[in-house]
Amino acid sequence: MSKSTAVSKGSPDAQHGGRLFQWISGIVLTIGGLFFLLPFFWMIMSSFKPESEIVQIPPTLWPSHFTMQSFKDLFQNMNFGVYLKNTLIIVLFSFVGLLLNAVAGFGFAKYDFKGRNALFVLVLATMMIPSQVTMIPVYLILNSMGLTNTMTGIVLPGFVGAFAIFLFRQFMSTIPTELLEATRLDGASEYRIFLQIVLPISKPILAVQAILTFIAGWNSFLWPLIVANDESLYTLSVGLSLLKGQYASNYGLQMAGATFMVAPVIVLFTYFQKHIIENFSISGMK
Repeated sequence: MSKSTAVSKGSPDAQHGGRLFQWISGIVLTIGGLFFLLPFFWMIMSSFKPESEIVQIPPTLWPSHFTMQSFKDLFQNMNFGVYLKNTLIIVLFSFVGLLLNAVAGFGFAKYDFKGRNALFVLVLATMMIPSQVTMIPVYLILNSMGLTNTMTGIVLPGFVGAFAIFLFRQFMSTIPTELLEATRLDGASEYRIFLQIVLPISKPILAVQAILTFIAGWNSFLWPLIVANDESLYTLSVGLSLLKGQYASNYGLQMAGATFMVAPVIVLFTYFQKHIIENFSISGMK
């Protein structure tokens, strides 16, 4: 019975049926993907259209007249240059926090110190507290320190995160301890071990965390809106919200702003995609 089943599975008809199913699945997924991408593609193309072409019926997918006027208006009339600078500052310091998270994860994974497990459980427990609950206490602390309405007050609360520390700790726990001990015997310092041994091995998880960190910093909206009263400290997300309120009827500006917000995330994801797939492959082998 088992031999006949194996023969039937390996028969030409079964192989032909499997290939046919793969082709049909691929065609269905491709058509579905195109339908999902169509509104996004229309948004990008509409950012290069004049206002009259965006609102015309029937709508056009490809612009008949390319123009960069909407992007020029973003930076000339809407102070998007200031918003971009503030957002890049937040992203830059978020990557500094990413390095701190990696250091903390490495400490929890490879150093045996008193109270390590209890402290790690305490870090994990903070993940159960919604961020909305801690906003008021954090705001009051920053206000007592005179850091409200400052870039320091915007950046400081997002320096470290329990979820990132957890991911780094779980990944770095799989690094062979013998490799680190051999490096120590060769006279390498702890800093050198971390920078030249641990971080290169941890490239897959670093890529994943880099994307999550960039997206969180790039899309930062609620906390800058709460802490900052001065428009010169607003981020791109806050500026886009103001754009929808002040220029609700100017669809070209809204399309350009949305495109400017989304495009860097897509570029970053495309660049780090191979590392993300590598991380999934490594996780599967474990």
